[in-house]
Amino acid sequence: MNRYLLATVLTASSFISTSLMAADVSFPHIETTGIGEIVTSPDMAVFSVQVSEIRKSAKDAKSAVDKVIAAFNKRLEDEGVARIDIESTNITLRPEYQYKKDSKPELIGYRANRNVNVTVRDLAKLNSYLDGALGDGINSITHIKLKVSDESKFIEQARQAAILDAKEKAASLAKGFGENVGGVWKITYRTSPRPTLMRSMEMDSSANIESTYQDAKIIIRDQVDVVFRLED
Repeated sequence: MNRYLLATVLTASSFISTSLMAADVSFPHIETTGIGEIVTSPDMAVFSVQVSEIRKSAKDAKSAVDKVIAAFNKRLEDEGVARIDIESTNITLRPEYQYKKDSKPELIGYRANRNVNVTVRDLAKLNSYLDGALGDGINSITHIKLKVSDESKFIEQARQAAILDAKEKAASLAKGFGENVGGVWKITYRTSPRPTLMRSMEMDSSANIESTYQDAKIIIRDQVDVVFRLED
């Protein structure tokens, strides 16, 4: 049968890959892009805090920061956070100078900085951890990221939804043109994108954190490009 049918399906949020569009396919076929999307609620979080202190000597600056970090870590552990879920970065020390016009820079002390990343596995406790951090002497909450613990399960669900979407599109198109879908000739899959939030969780300590994270939803998407043969 001397015929050639090419159907390309695009969605508003994705495009068929260059390699798929450039494929030299000489037999009747349909190309589709399947999109899968799963919306779920976060059940855990990771937040980062920072301690910054300035003292006359580097030793005193380091000691001040270490004291705050020790108190913060102890409180978290007392409240049930596993030690493995508390990650403290290395301390940084640098001299601080005062600059005045027409004079040499004057050394006024040394600044010590240290960050701590905390994984929260009980989302209901996140807000109390954040409030406690500021009470422990933490200078700022620099980052909050909501997550879902069983991420791989939802990624697999999104992937299977994308595969089904590609099949359904191909079957619908073939039916509309009076054709039948045969086997799969080519599958193009790219690494699935990381889960995203419906709203930004980049905030400082002045934000209404509790209401924001409780209302948030996580979107997990996946995509697959498929070339289907058409039956002769």
